[in-house]
Amino acid sequence: MLESRLISLLRQNKDLGVKISSNLGKWGFTATKISNEASFSTLNQYRLLSSLPKLAPSSRNFVRRTFVNYGLRSFHHLNHKGVHRMSFRKISTVAASAAENKEGLKFLVTAGPHARKMVGIWLFTSAAWVFSMVVLGGITRLTRSGLSMTDWKFTGSLPPLTDEDWLVEFEKYKQSPEYKRVNKGMNIEDFKFIYWMEYAHRMWGRALGIMFALPFSYFLRKGYITVRLGFRLSGLFALGAGQGLIGWWMVKSGLEEPASEYVEPRVSPYRLAAHLTSAFAIYCGLFWTALSVVMPEPPADSLACVRGAAKVKRLALPVGILVGITAISGAFVAGNDAGRAFNTFPKMGDTWIPDNIFSMKPLIRNFFENTSTVQLDHRILATATLAAIGGLWLSARKLDMHPAVRHLIGSTMGMAVLQVTLGISTLLSYVPVSLGTAHQAGALTLLTFMILLNHTVRRPSPSLLKTLPSVAKMV
Repeated sequence: MLESRLISLLRQNKDLGVKISSNLGKWGFTATKISNEASFSTLNQYRLLSSLPKLAPSSRNFVRRTFVNYGLRSFHHLNHKGVHRMSFRKISTVAASAAENKEGLKFLVTAGPHARKMVGIWLFTSAAWVFSMVVLGGITRLTRSGLSMTDWKFTGSLPPLTDEDWLVEFEKYKQSPEYKRVNKGMNIEDFKFIYWMEYAHRMWGRALGIMFALPFSYFLRKGYITVRLGFRLSGLFALGAGQGLIGWWMVKSGLEEPASEYVEPRVSPYRLAAHLTSAFAIYCGLFWTALSVVMPEPPADSLACVRGAAKVKRLALPVGILVGITAISGAFVAGNDAGRAFNTFPKMGDTWIPDNIFSMKPLIRNFFENTSTVQLDHRILATATLAAIGGLWLSARKLDMHPAVRHLIGSTMGMAVLQVTLGISTLLSYVPVSLGTAHQAGALTLLTFMILLNHTVRRPSPSLLKTLPSVAKMV
């Protein structure tokens, strides 16, 4: 009974199937050579489904199973004819071409995601190495170890290995102004400590150069690095090589006799600021480049989030510049040893503003060489930085933005509060090595957050903007 009804349905629709098959040829499908038999089979599958409601429940289940088997055989037949296989190949080719030619999106690393991951890890490691260099440099300065080595070689040299070698180095240090005015009577064991600190700092920098150059050469040979990225990394490498020269230029200023016998020998605050600024610039360049390699597109799930990120960017860029200026002002505080003056807060001694902040002539010297003015400037800049980041955090709460951006702004706000707390604690405790080092590391950490924020809120490529909905979907 059931089989006879199915045969009747198939015969009734045979003419219609042949007619549609001929029309498919007129619509441009003749190149696929779809047979009348295949068209007839596909059409009658649809007709058979439409007749299922007319059958009994038990019969419908049997027909469904029969139809599935029949449909699979028809699909295999069409695939054998080349229709499905050719269409899938064409779609895959178009998708691959679109992925490689996104409008407005240029990858800094070629050879695919694996190459980008390898280069990104290398750049992040290099940035972390520079970060450790800054921290180690802070420890070297706070322990007054920077002037223990009185000569310098670009390639470096072996440390003293025998007692005679140590005595030779110690005699050289005894001729320096720091020993005569600050460390007179120091024994050789204390000298070994400060010597090893400075030696480690110098050799750590040279090791960074090797660690950067070898993978750079490898990636260039493999063809992973584009011309644009190659020029950028070459510039950073040259700046890193020049950093050693800047460091020796700074140390040399501390080996000269001070103008007055009442002045302690110390390195030039200008040269110290140049040395620290150069280190910060290298770190920022490496970190930004690493982010650009591994995150070519910013996080965005809707056009509303993109508009919110654009509003944040208008605030994040000047705030980031303010963070950098505040960090550099800290170099002048260190260069003038201003952290050991006016160890009170919020007042500077008994007054809010010392009387001698403009005592030097010409006036501009006070902002870089006057201990009172330098510390006051740093206090004002630090307070302004905290207020600016707080304003950014408050304004961002009312904007639509990606959750990653919102969390990043909150973390930046928390880091700013911690950095100010570290600064005040360092001042009140008369600049111990531990807190002073933590405060310098905190400055670079806060700058890291600002770099990450500015990179995250940049505008997406046109190809990504075309795919974004107006409003993010609620999950």
